[in-house]
Amino acid sequence: MTSRQTASGALRGREGGVLLVLCGAIFLEGIDVAMLNVALPSIRADLGLSTGSLQWVMSAYVLGYGGFMLLGGRAADLFGRRRMFVGWLAVFLLFSGLGGFATEGWTLIVARFVTGVAAAFMTPAGLSIITTGFEEGPRRDKALLFYAGTSAAGFSIGLVVGGLLTAVDWRWVFFAPVVLSALILVAALALVPKPPRPGRAGTGTGGAGVRQSVDLAGGVTVTAAVVLLVLGVERATHSSLAWTAGTIGAGLAFLAAFVAVERRSASPLVRLGVFRSGALVRANLSGLLFSAGFFGFQFLVVLYLQELRDWSTLQTSFAMIVIGIDAVLSPLLTPRLVARFGNARVIFGGLLLASLAYALFLPVGADWTYPAMFPSLIVLGLAFSLAYGPLTIVATEGVKEEEQGLAGGLLYTSFQFGAALGLSTVTAVNVAATTSTSPAALLDGYRAALWVPLAAALLATLVSAFGLRARRAAGTVVSPGEPVDRGADRSSDQLPVSH
Repeated sequence: MTSRQTASGALRGREGGVLLVLCGAIFLEGIDVAMLNVALPSIRADLGLSTGSLQWVMSAYVLGYGGFMLLGGRAADLFGRRRMFVGWLAVFLLFSGLGGFATEGWTLIVARFVTGVAAAFMTPAGLSIITTGFEEGPRRDKALLFYAGTSAAGFSIGLVVGGLLTAVDWRWVFFAPVVLSALILVAALALVPKPPRPGRAGTGTGGAGVRQSVDLAGGVTVTAAVVLLVLGVERATHSSLAWTAGTIGAGLAFLAAFVAVERRSASPLVRLGVFRSGALVRANLSGLLFSAGFFGFQFLVVLYLQELRDWSTLQTSFAMIVIGIDAVLSPLLTPRLVARFGNARVIFGGLLLASLAYALFLPVGADWTYPAMFPSLIVLGLAFSLAYGPLTIVATEGVKEEEQGLAGGLLYTSFQFGAALGLSTVTAVNVAATTSTSPAALLDGYRAALWVPLAAALLATLVSAFGLRARRAAGTVVSPGEPVDRGADRSSDQLPVSH
């Protein structure tokens, strides 16, 4: 590769093929979740599910995905990124298909839980293949931003495709991902290279056979902690206060036990020193808050359109698809902005735009036309394109190769926990502020709950502002037309991530 290719971020043929496979997998994960959201009413009617059982169809996936993500990320580092990606993609394929054959609620719930676990192992493995296969700098940034845009496209397109498939038969919402995942699996086996065998010292690049002991106690305690915390937050609006407090308290107890285990372990599952990176901590906290606001807002808009305005599922899907503009902007616009201004400024700008998008929707009326809603939705799509990809870059930048899976697992755990937290909080506020089923009361509930995404976005903006301070402290001065020094875009408080 020439220096000009390196500077521009150009990708070689085989690299492009590998990236296409990994983007296909993250697209699959996004479209799977979005299609199921649209199909839930039809599933309930056909299988005769109660409200509680229907909620568990979604909760099971969230628990599997969020609860096992951190373990999945570290497993990619220890047992091989390609092996984890390909193996769990096959599991995803199998159990997605089994979900389509479900005739009772419990079989569908089990299938969704295992599908979530498969995604928890597959997704950070795919991300770490990118972050270890593309050298840090413009090439990796380009790959990650394209990857982020594909993820967003999966969710946006899934809303529409799910509506169309559900109109035929809701079971196709499960069968369609089987076809897509089978194609991705074949391509992965052909294109994703096998890693080199690790050396005698046991170091490697995430290949199979890495000679490092497994921290079983750490794996059990952290998985129990995250599962309980996600469960407590996700079910908070459907359970008693005592049950929620007990579940979250148990999760915190397991988290404390996990920290104690890791401090004494010779080969910790999560090296606690990784949290000494200010950039990594800010990226994860900002990602958590951004995800909380983003998914909470989308949930409220769907309720507003379908409950108050009586829009159909397909009408709602087409209305929301404009947010998917980030699928185009992430690989085209965002790399230019990152190269010119650096990740910290682009993230800050994206979070400010998210705050603006939510603020514009606060005065929503009972008879708002779509043009009145459009500014919020299009600005949110732009905000997502500016924030999501650069957050991924910052969360994995400067992390040693053997911990890239861990970094990806941490980030996706933050995103998933944030989504659960945002959905739970907006639901609680909405329910508390809605005094009756009248249109006026429903509108009052939506307006009250809309403050939650705005507060989350403003907090995320505040957190990201510390990245700007760290950048200035690093002494970066950018003149007009002068490219940004990437090294200075990292936090001055980011310490070397080493064992």
